[in-house]
Amino acid sequence: MPLKDLPSDCQPREKLLAKGAGALSDAELLAIVLRTGMAGKSVLQWAAELLAPRQSDALGSVGSVGSFGSINGLLQASSAELSQVKGLGPAKRAELIAVLELARRAMAQQLQQRSLLDRASTVKAYVQLHLAHKQHEVFAVLFLDSQHQLIALEELFRGTLGQASVYPREVVVRALHHHSAAVILAHNHPSGQVTPSQADKQLTQSLQAALSLVDVRVLDHIIVGPGAALSMAEEGEM
Repeated sequence: MPLKDLPSDCQPREKLLAKGAGALSDAELLAIVLRTGMAGKSVLQWAAELLAPRQSDALGSVGSVGSFGSINGLLQASSAELSQVKGLGPAKRAELIAVLELARRAMAQQLQQRSLLDRASTVKAYVQLHLAHKQHEVFAVLFLDSQHQLIALEELFRGTLGQASVYPREVVVRALHHHSAAVILAHNHPSGQVTPSQADKQLTQSLQAALSLVDVRVLDHIIVGPGAALSMAEEGEM
């Protein structure tokens, strides 16, 4: 059932315009993006199902049961995961992916205009948007200017991370390329467990030593997973 066929007091679009986006639930906001439901299912019902707590079938497939646990889980889903959900055709998948990319860009603009030292929660959210949904480990670096504002985020290494696979020389080269005064290191744990491992701590120390030789400070190392984020600086690990 499309939004226009819902009773007037149940139409999320009209509610948003009358009361503001903050008055809508996650499902109502998602329904506006989806616009139409499925056979025998209103768009609001479908949106609620997509955001329902995750379940796994015998094969462990999320797409087969069509739930992502939260709006965060849905927006961090890969295109491949979205393509497994019945009813999410190319147009709807493109719209959801576009929403996520707009969120990334809006947050990047915030970080380019403010000191990241004052925005730890925003930094963690920004790194989550970029890395938390990835199925393999990715090591990234946020390059900062002398005011600790964001210059760029670059994904530098992929695969099992550690001192053997993350090369300090490459990080130093990219920091010099951007004329960075400081950096924030970041990587994801696809398992969802964000507690830093001993390898994470050793890698951080190695990069701190290498970057200090060119007067670039390492401000933090952010570890993210689906629905979780940790700052090593906040945890006293740096």
